[in-house]
Amino acid sequence: MTIHKNLIAGEWVGSDGVANINPSNTNDVIGEYARASADDAKTAIAAAKAAFPAWSRSGILERHAILKKTADEIMARKDELGTLLAREEGKTLPEAIGETIRAGQIFEFFAGETLRLAGEVIPSVRPNIGVEITREAVGVVGIITPWNFPIAIPAWKIAPALAYGNTIVFKPAELVPGCAWAIVDILHRAGLPKGVLNLVMGKGSVVGQAMLESPDVAAITFTGSTGTGKRVAATSIEHNRKFQLEMGGKNPFVVLDDADLTVAVEAAANSGFFSTGQRCTASSRLIVTEGIHDKFVAALTEKLKTLVVDDALKAGTHIGPVVDASQLKQDTDYIEIGKGEGARLAFGGDLLTRDNPGFYLQPALFTEATNAMRISREEIFGPVVSVIRVKDYEEALATANDTPFGLSSGIATTSLKHATHFKRNAEAGMVMVNLPTAGVDFHVPFGGRKGSSYGPREQGKYANEFYTTVKTAYTLA
Repeated sequence: MTIHKNLIAGEWVGSDGVANINPSNTNDVIGEYARASADDAKTAIAAAKAAFPAWSRSGILERHAILKKTADEIMARKDELGTLLAREEGKTLPEAIGETIRAGQIFEFFAGETLRLAGEVIPSVRPNIGVEITREAVGVVGIITPWNFPIAIPAWKIAPALAYGNTIVFKPAELVPGCAWAIVDILHRAGLPKGVLNLVMGKGSVVGQAMLESPDVAAITFTGSTGTGKRVAATSIEHNRKFQLEMGGKNPFVVLDDADLTVAVEAAANSGFFSTGQRCTASSRLIVTEGIHDKFVAALTEKLKTLVVDDALKAGTHIGPVVDASQLKQDTDYIEIGKGEGARLAFGGDLLTRDNPGFYLQPALFTEATNAMRISREEIFGPVVSVIRVKDYEEALATANDTPFGLSSGIATTSLKHATHFKRNAEAGMVMVNLPTAGVDFHVPFGGRKGSSYGPREQGKYANEFYTTVKTAYTLA
């Protein structure tokens, strides 16, 4: 089997291969992907540093052309790349194709941003002096991405980094190297100069650590676990580098008595269970007022009975497999924890067998949970959802905000008063009204508060706050 190599200093290198396994069918090996060493990572960092002066001063039309060409190829290959994504991550094919389209849209957006780079010219408070405020590239950017969005998250980090003139060392999650390799290959063939984008696939403890320890990495953007995020922060402070963290979530979805039941159930099912619950924006806490509680639980249970758990590539599948054996064990462990804490397993939670061997788990719905239980406070990252009964809106809001996280928050209500108050008072970076907590646009800011995020927002024009640094220049007339 051909080994997909790392890209370092414009050359494809590496011989050690690791199998990329399909979680829907563990007999299916998607490909062999090279594993970089710490020395490979150091070489990649050196290459990115050497390429930075020329790339940061490159013409905006050159950057625009490369990003636009990349966007066009991703769109043209959306079915092929979506199939690859579904095979390696387990997301259903429609979701995978949708994510691929989003990646293409992100590259197209930032291709446009290269032509909208702007600064300010303002008068000084002193006579005969002019003031210019401009944004410049930061330098070498280390990019570390998770496994749950194998093409969209790399896109929303790589595209702005390149658009604003930075060079990159990119380490994708070891579980999903396929989409990362494909996107780097597309960018490489689109005409990126040598060393501008370097791909180092491999273990975080090896490759990621080398990136963290290097004084030549000017900024690191990381999406992943809270524990690793803290290590990124600590080492970045030591090197006085910029860092951006997107970490965990325990997102609430509030259902009020006045909610449209159909809307509430659809939004809750999507939030909690689609993409196998493996989204940082997934809602695993459903906070329901007592007047609608029983009707909501009954309707959601009926909805769950209709959801098909099967191979991600099979037509009609609503929920694919869990990504791997380790994550499956974490999910089932939390189901046992929930039972032990006294919550009632109202539906699901069983391991499933299908035509092919895979990591299949029936969605699990707990009722009679409290917000103090571990299943209500810790991120599970699987199709495991708890319903918490509350008295009224005031208790619902307080319960929603009672979490160390603050990424996304949602509410189902027909009350303009409650919707307006919730948008203002929900302690989250993103708020959804009568919509799933998961599902965001590509051209607007993404990020959270508290333990979920640190640093400037990702996506949209707000991305320039992380990928650029501000310079103020004074000139005597």
